[in-house]
Amino acid sequence: MGKTNPRVLARRKRIKRIRKKISGTPERPRLRVFKSARHIYAQIIDDTRGHTLAAMSTLDKAIREDASLDGKTARARKVGELIAQRAKAAGITAVVFDRGGYIYHGRVKAVSEGAREGGLEF
Repeated sequence: MGKTNPRVLARRKRIKRIRKKISGTPERPRLRVFKSARHIYAQIIDDTRGHTLAAMSTLDKAIREDASLDGKTARARKVGELIAQRAKAAGITAVVFDRGGYIYHGRVKAVSEGAREGGLEF
């Protein structure tokens, strides 16, 4: 990851622009998505305390062992469903969605749809 890579710089600018408007509170924490080439990660963050309340990724044992998940988008949807379950266990029902500078398409969209199906309100 070079310092002058235009894609990296553009994404960092988008993240800053988004974070000016979006902040997680104890009542509505922030659901943050990060994706790499192989995996996708989701965290529920309370920005007032700076704490991660729940986290989930495709590296989790529940997803790695599920043979029915074929493809990255299906795994991303499952990450959304499981993060919603963990959030409900922590007493969270509503979140603010932070797409992390990515366009709302593909795996990022699958995570949000899975979280909605799991019972989280955006």
